[in-house]
Amino acid sequence: MTGKLTIRIEKSFCAISQTSWSRLSGTSRVSSTEAPYNPFLSHAFLSSLEESGSATAKTGWLGHHLLLENDQGTLIGAVPGYLKSHSQGEYVFDHGWADAFDRAGGRYYPKLQCSVPFTPAAGPRLLAASGYDKASTELALAAGLQEVTRQLGISSAHVTFIAEDQLAAFEETDYLHRTDKQFHFINDGYPNHDAFLETLASRKRKALKKERRAAVENGITIDWLTGSDLTEDVWDQFFDFYMDTGSRKWGRPYLTRTFYSLVGERMAEDILLVMAKRGGKYIAGAINFIGGDTLFGRHWGCIEDHPFLHFEVCYHQAIDFALAKGLKRVEAGAQGEHKLARGYLPVTTHSMHYIAHPGLRRAVADYLEREREEVEYMNEYLSEHAPFRKGERQQED
Repeated sequence: MTGKLTIRIEKSFCAISQTSWSRLSGTSRVSSTEAPYNPFLSHAFLSSLEESGSATAKTGWLGHHLLLENDQGTLIGAVPGYLKSHSQGEYVFDHGWADAFDRAGGRYYPKLQCSVPFTPAAGPRLLAASGYDKASTELALAAGLQEVTRQLGISSAHVTFIAEDQLAAFEETDYLHRTDKQFHFINDGYPNHDAFLETLASRKRKALKKERRAAVENGITIDWLTGSDLTEDVWDQFFDFYMDTGSRKWGRPYLTRTFYSLVGERMAEDILLVMAKRGGKYIAGAINFIGGDTLFGRHWGCIEDHPFLHFEVCYHQAIDFALAKGLKRVEAGAQGEHKLARGYLPVTTHSMHYIAHPGLRRAVADYLEREREEVEYMNEYLSEHAPFRKGERQQED
């Protein structure tokens, strides 16, 4: 890479050109870059978070997007980032680090959070434009994040849910590596759900078939809604589900009603709503986003409780859709050992953390070394208890 490079910070994502952003890796379905399309990195998704009032300074997500430009002002790399005044909505938990630093007389917040707000889905975080050296661009971005952290005088920078092939750029600089686990369904070329079930142990297979039958008792039917199916009336109903479940789970749901209208308008073909209907009205639903090779399950809600309906709407139907569309995997969001019994395997997730204060850095480094060992042990343990027949599947790293 030759010529002068400049890093600048843009506080409003909506001020970034959609055309320039779409040239970055994984951000556009029509991009020629190598990374599969990731809907959460699209201009449509990130601008909708800001415009809807979901991720703004008022909610503790002040835009601080790092842009790498050449001497002609062309955008050749970027990192979506936010100055955070709290640690909510991230799914990689550092509350203990913040408490310890504050008790020692430090100031943990604000911190720089490089992620997609409210979205525990792995993907590129160091975004590089095609036509430039990818490795060099990623190294420049990783180093740039450290320099921005130092110049701002803040405690830390956190890059969460990183695609595994981008870890090297951080390992060459002064970041700490953190791991965790999720559960993903891996499509081994199954023609349909029954073919997938045949790979399970007999007892597990029978249990899942019984579970699926029980979920749709009481006259429940399931609809897949995408594209033009996503009307404002449908979003009204789904938002009721989201508010009901989100209020009980998080206290205050993160996403506004306007957010759903915006993504429904801008990226309807990238969205799948799995909606359960009884007595002529929808009673539950789950939202999924459709990537280049992955179905990303996000959240669900309901206004009626029915046995096993959550598993059917969120997990079984997601597998059905992925198989029907030839997608390689289903990522079912954060946590949830109950997913294992339904054919979702433990997968290691990664984040990188730059801690400016030497004392806090040493303490966090020691903690992460032990945590990585525990994550590795648990993934191996859980893989041994997967529902597949012996020899059918191995752990997905």
